[in-house]
Amino acid sequence: METSPYSDFAVQFWGVRGSIPTPGKDTVRYGGNTSCIEMRAGGKRLIFDGGTGLQVLGKSLLKQQPVEAYLFFTHYHWDHIQGFPFFTPAFIPGNCFHIHGAVPPDGDSMQQHFLERILHPNSPVPIDGIQANLKFYDLVCGEKFAIDDITFETRPLNHPNNAMGYRVTWQGHSVFYCTDTEHFPDRMDENVLYLAQNADLLIYDAMYTDEEYHNPKSPKYGWGHSTWQEAVKLCKVAGVKKLVIFHHDPIHHDDFLDNLDVEVKLAYPNSVMAKEGLIIDVVNSSCYYQ
Repeated sequence: METSPYSDFAVQFWGVRGSIPTPGKDTVRYGGNTSCIEMRAGGKRLIFDGGTGLQVLGKSLLKQQPVEAYLFFTHYHWDHIQGFPFFTPAFIPGNCFHIHGAVPPDGDSMQQHFLERILHPNSPVPIDGIQANLKFYDLVCGEKFAIDDITFETRPLNHPNNAMGYRVTWQGHSVFYCTDTEHFPDRMDENVLYLAQNADLLIYDAMYTDEEYHNPKSPKYGWGHSTWQEAVKLCKVAGVKKLVIFHHDPIHHDDFLDNLDVEVKLAYPNSVMAKEGLIIDVVNSSCYYQ
């Protein structure tokens, strides 16, 4: 991420899809890679999730060797991990990656889970090909921690097999990365509401519309994802300054998302649809595209 046009706190989107990658002529404008976002705060590079967007980010990092970055995983479903075996900077000596995530119930540590469950059975490249320095950190969901002057707050999200939301705060400005999560039918999720309070930016899993979620022929209850209408309700209650609609459904093509953008902006004017190459300056709420 180039820093000159932006403040020292910015977010770049490298993968914005949910479930599976969706390459093709109908997803060119918004992109077809799965979840991966990058934050730059106070000179540090923070990477959230390792979907196929991570591979694209990795290509851009080859111009900036050596690289030190901090990786944070919300959970370990395919669309959030499948890019790491193809993350080229991990195979280059001299790079350093600090890898954070919750230890699954059946795991002994983040390091064991990552090497034995994520990489070993799924990567075409032998683990000993990884030449970068990988440092692992076990997180307990619900705890607060800091990396220098950047603070992180975490809460559990309503998603099959669990997921974790991250609120990142630097110099009084906050971003809440809220994927994957499903709203409750009778109340707002207290964990989501807590992390969203007065955030400068909310990146929200709005995979469905209300019509799709409640479709009697194919309801999406229990699938672990929310709607843009719920995102708008949350922003209004929590006082969120800017909303990003994220984790697009694989069947939502570019024209569909263009139309959805119009609907969302009518309901919440300070909103934007996530697309690959989008950069948001957290401090002044400006959007740029690369």
